[in-house]
Amino acid sequence: MTAVDTTENAAASGKAQALVRDSVKTVIAASMVGTAIEFYDFYAYGTAAANYFPHIFFDKTDPTVALLASLLTFAIAFIARPLGSLVFGHFGDRMGRKTTLVVSLMTMGVGTFLIGCLPTYDQWGVAAVALLCLLRFVQGIGLGGEWSGAALVATENAPEDKRALYGSFPELGAPIGFFLSNGTYFLLETFNDSDAMLAWGWRVPFLLSAVLVIIGLVVRVHMEETPIFRMAQEKKQVVKAPIVEVFRKSWKQVLQATFLVAVTYTLFYTLATWSLAWGTKEQGEGGGGLGFTNQEYLLMLMIAICVFAAFIVISCVNADKFGRKRVIITSSVLLVVFSALFPFLLNGEVVGQRNFFANMVFLCVGFALMGTAFGPIGAFLPELFDANVRYSGSGIGYNLAAIVGAAFVPTIATWLSSHWGVHSVGIYLGVMAVCCLVAVLSCHETKDVDFTK
Repeated sequence: MTAVDTTENAAASGKAQALVRDSVKTVIAASMVGTAIEFYDFYAYGTAAANYFPHIFFDKTDPTVALLASLLTFAIAFIARPLGSLVFGHFGDRMGRKTTLVVSLMTMGVGTFLIGCLPTYDQWGVAAVALLCLLRFVQGIGLGGEWSGAALVATENAPEDKRALYGSFPELGAPIGFFLSNGTYFLLETFNDSDAMLAWGWRVPFLLSAVLVIIGLVVRVHMEETPIFRMAQEKKQVVKAPIVEVFRKSWKQVLQATFLVAVTYTLFYTLATWSLAWGTKEQGEGGGGLGFTNQEYLLMLMIAICVFAAFIVISCVNADKFGRKRVIITSSVLLVVFSALFPFLLNGEVVGQRNFFANMVFLCVGFALMGTAFGPIGAFLPELFDANVRYSGSGIGYNLAAIVGAAFVPTIATWLSSHWGVHSVGIYLGVMAVCCLVAVLSCHETKDVDFTK
């Protein structure tokens, strides 16, 4: 590297840090709001798929089959997400982060809002189910471009020694969206009976998502393009076909990113979607017969999600101090241990019915490990790729992880637990944790990489 190159990189770094100090509130809002909407939308759908859609769209079948069919529609958006990451990643690396994030948010918002307007199976029959699947696919396309762009808005504006902390901004959107979704269902179920929820109450969270989308669009329209992307434009480093470049030079990093993230998805939807059905439904309906009401379980989840948020920040501070690898290796090892032990906390024959203490231990420890594993990802994944393909590379890895780790988690976990008991779900999660451990051990530490390249 020449003296001129060194001077240019130093100047660019200083420029990026100055921009962060001037617009940190905008950076936080612009990066956090999309992930908040993502998890709000997905958990609103997950809750509806576990509790309402089996009756609204699949009421003509056996209860367990109806639940499995409903949860399969949950998987459609995850299958669509890699396609969305290919499309939005291309434009994000070619045109910039700002414009791409605005379009992805609008796509996601339209799909979610229209789900709230759907006719039921009794009204339109199979056509209603087909429309549900189509809108779920549209949701997935929009979401495919969301996380990676939000992570870049945060990390490409961050001081060099605080990239993981800034990368926590989009990650913190997850517990915020989760809390808003759960809170909405909790309030609805407090003031309405099950008949009202099946008649119209399930629609409200989807329709209210429009408010979050409008707020997000206002914030993103007024934000600046990231300084690192502007620098790539000025140096004429923008490539014409970033997708081709990613798979030509960085296919190994795509695989590493996929399995680094996959376990966080598996853990999240085991905690938030599968366990909701397991804790509230009887054994003949695909549950574990633990005796909790839906409202009780939602309240426990809302308490545990605060632990999730706290550990995201703690893990990111530690990742800036000790390195990304050390934090994620620790979380992976602890997840293997958790996978072996948590089934005892959800076994009615061991803990009995309505054991709030055992269930809260399961949720709080699980979400603490989720925060530890998920937090550093906001910096770690973008750091695996060069600046001119960073949107595409991190987005493809993140969204392939959605298929590997999340798309069929509620369905697989429900099938496993109904056929082989709750311990089989622990084995499933443990296998995913081992895959993450192998992936992180194969990575180089990225804490001190030159992020401008």
